[in-house]
Amino acid sequence: MSFGDILYIIAVFLFAYITFGIVRGYFKSKFDDEGRRIDMIDDEDKEGKKD
Repeated sequence: MSFGDILYIIAVFLFAYITFGIVRGYFKSKFDDEGRRIDMIDDEDKEGKKD
């Protein structure tokens, strides 16, 4: 393998790792711990149900 091939393989793995990190961070910011979308939760659920 030439130096260019090794550099290309490293660049591909780095690109995949960074892309995975960006996507994972995006979805973590959109969903709460229970798996519900944060922007779809009713106002009552955010404040806690008042009986």
